[in-house]
Amino acid sequence: MERRSPDGDGDRNERAVFRSAIRLLGTVALISVLAFGVVTLAPSTLETVSDVDVVDVREPPDPSSDPPPVDEHTPAVTDPDDPGVSEYETDVETITSDDVERFVHAEVNDRRADHGLEALEWDGTVASVSRAHSHDMADREYFAHVNPDDEGPYDRFSAVDDYCRGYGENIALTWVDRPVERPGDDDIVEYHTAEGLATGLVDQWMNSSAHRDAILENHGGPQWDRGGVGVYIADDGEVYASHNFCHEW
Repeated sequence: MERRSPDGDGDRNERAVFRSAIRLLGTVALISVLAFGVVTLAPSTLETVSDVDVVDVREPPDPSSDPPPVDEHTPAVTDPDDPGVSEYETDVETITSDDVERFVHAEVNDRRADHGLEALEWDGTVASVSRAHSHDMADREYFAHVNPDDEGPYDRFSAVDDYCRGYGENIALTWVDRPVERPGDDDIVEYHTAEGLATGLVDQWMNSSAHRDAILENHGGPQWDRGGVGVYIADDGEVYASHNFCHEW
């Protein structure tokens, strides 16, 4: 099935202006390993006040609470292309990618608990592979599960380690510090905190049936027991997020 990245014409802002959409990229079987992915395009960004019919002036949000701790955020085995922590300063706080990752992981587990599912164990190695992919998408200006080198999610993980029997991936693209469409309705939101950005990312996935199925294990594949989130925040506020799921051997 055809895979598309954002339009290469124009500047980075123009490439980020998408209608919200859902695309199922299919299933790839590798021996006994199931690797699959789904992709969400970014919510539309609004460049000027004239794009909004009614301007709702709101108080700035409170700064983020302390992010939930995770085990092995810096594991022994990492992707050599892991960029480490990225950040963006808003008028409320400095949003760091590692804080966003922790909040996303906790939020996903909360949504799973609401549906009677066990919490995913944080996997620092999977997160490192995810983070490297998020950075690569930003650096080489594409948005897809399969990178320009024709490597899919499981290819990237298996180049680093080999303990996942099942593997899946959700990716998302959005912005901080500028108006975007709120996932699931026509409201407008701006993300100024790590906690707010994390909730917005999970809302994007949960408002897409394919991504929701991956999180809630309604995909017909293996049940997940661990996962890792990798976020990269570009200097202009563009945010790439990859959430990878693993079923350990």
